[in-house]
Amino acid sequence: MPHPIRIDFAATDLDALVTCSGRIAVLADPGQALSPGARRLDRLTKGAVARAVGSDAFGRLKPGEGMDLAYPTGLSAEALHLIRLAKKTDIATARKAGATAARALSPQGLTLLAEGHGLAAEMAFGLALRAYDFTPHKTGEKKPAGSVTLMVSTPEAVAAAAAQGAAVAEGVVFARDLVNEPANILTTHDFAARLAAMQELGLEVEILEEEDLFRLGMGALLGVGQGSESPSKVVVMQWRGGAADQAPLVLVGKGVVFDTGGISIKPAGGMEEMTMDMGGAATVAGVMRTLALRQAKANVVGLVGLVENMPDGRAQRPGDVVRTMKGDTVEVINTDAEGRLVLADVLWYAQDRFKPSGVINLATLTGAIIVALGHDFAGTFSNDDSFCDAFLAAAKAEGEGAWRMPIGEGFDQRLKSRIADMTNVGGRDGGASVAAAFLQRFIRPGMPWIHLDIAGTALSKKDQTLSPKGATGWGVMALNRLIRDGYEA
Repeated sequence: MPHPIRIDFAATDLDALVTCSGRIAVLADPGQALSPGARRLDRLTKGAVARAVGSDAFGRLKPGEGMDLAYPTGLSAEALHLIRLAKKTDIATARKAGATAARALSPQGLTLLAEGHGLAAEMAFGLALRAYDFTPHKTGEKKPAGSVTLMVSTPEAVAAAAAQGAAVAEGVVFARDLVNEPANILTTHDFAARLAAMQELGLEVEILEEEDLFRLGMGALLGVGQGSESPSKVVVMQWRGGAADQAPLVLVGKGVVFDTGGISIKPAGGMEEMTMDMGGAATVAGVMRTLALRQAKANVVGLVGLVENMPDGRAQRPGDVVRTMKGDTVEVINTDAEGRLVLADVLWYAQDRFKPSGVINLATLTGAIIVALGHDFAGTFSNDDSFCDAFLAAAKAEGEGAWRMPIGEGFDQRLKSRIADMTNVGGRDGGASVAAAFLQRFIRPGMPWIHLDIAGTALSKKDQTLSPKGATGWGVMALNRLIRDGYEA
């Protein structure tokens, strides 16, 4: 099972700096005196640190960014990495500094000299997230990751403070790995098996097979997967860390392990990225892993609907009518609007079985949300202002972009069908809000609900501050923060 890079916390040892191999990263700021560690490095390098920190180049760096001094005189290290960070800063900038250090990671190791900085634990978190690298399918020579040592004044205290972040980082890495896996590896079987393996962490994991889904009446979900050789499944993960009588928060994820569009087949260009159409399920899995690792004092249930949307002689056709678990019928106008059909049944089942205090679903649901918000924000739809505000505050605190979008009767009216209770699409304009209106039909009256459309945030085509190009694990941090702040005793 993959884990974030290991970070060892050690007491600051200035005498050891001269023999450190690999790279040394040190914090400095033009407006402040050098730290004791930076002064020692300055003496060892015959004033190179002070000259660099006082340079125009260093002054032009934004907080959290860094620059290299290659092969510095007086040190065994191959490079000295100077990171601009003031003694007093915010969490986001401290994490950015850690991520900058991660980019300087050498196969020979990295020593990050944080000394007495009050946000050293946040630097460790940023470093762990940015050091992620997905390489299991590369057969060439792999460079070793190298060891990471964080030198601090109080290593035991910083390590304890970093433990919660380490659990979150592992959840993010788990979600990223799931999204990055190709669909011939991450079949519905394999996905379910990886979730079942989390029973060793204390999660209760149950796998509902196709016969169970037929018995429950999940015709919408089963219709999506009927053209695939991989059987459809629903995986239920329960974490019982709260009071016995505490109603759980429910998280529901769309897990389309590959989406061809079905009979309404997608264009070939870019279809390879549809391995990420299970990004909602990956985030739910990452959150559940985090909760178990940090022994969260809350009751949370994560459910994921796992299907593959393929064109086949048995595949669902445009014009077909399916019956949902709720009992409503849906005329399938476009088989590429399949995620909402999967979520409809799982949402109804989750409410029917668990009687939750609130429901949050996540899905790479629409291209329309990318047109509206780009890749910086997830679309956030809700029927409950206070619930939504709490989530948006958690997302902002963790630096994960989320923006509230409209939902209302006008969007719902566009789902009228001539032959069934509703259609699964309602035209191109306002497509993300129409999709949300469809999902809201499967939310019981009075149930607080949030729908997160993460089509633009689950996968990035460029490096980000805390993640390399590829899967981001978006939502694990925000949802963990929401649960930590709002659901734990």
